[in-house]
Amino acid sequence: MATSFAQFRSALQASAFGVVLAITACASAPPPTEQLAAARAAVSRADVADADQYAADDLAQARSLLEQAQSAASSGRDEDARGFAALATAHADLAAARSREAVANTDLAQRRAEIADLKQRLRMGDDR
Repeated sequence: MATSFAQFRSALQASAFGVVLAITACASAPPPTEQLAAARAAVSRADVADADQYAADDLAQARSLLEQAQSAASSGRDEDARGFAALATAHADLAAARSREAVANTDLAQRRAEIADLKQRLRMGDDR
């Protein structure tokens, strides 16, 4: 049996509909604005935590990745932008954590020195 033009046209319409549906699905993914905002906030938190002083390399990496994310987003490469933004967030959070750790270790060393000084003073008082 020969294929009629009506059957061919139905298959062609179904294929066209599938292509339009696929394009619409790809185009309907929201832009990575939330991920970019989260990355900016993480870099800001790292700045507040003095990461420039205590975790400069991690913070520089976070800033670089944020710039790459923003560039990818402005070029319409949303998936790349999401990936770069997630990496920027992770590096910024790491920088903030390392900075807080360094501050805590500095405080701990200072407290230990104060304790040692107090112990020394107590020993001197016992010698009298």
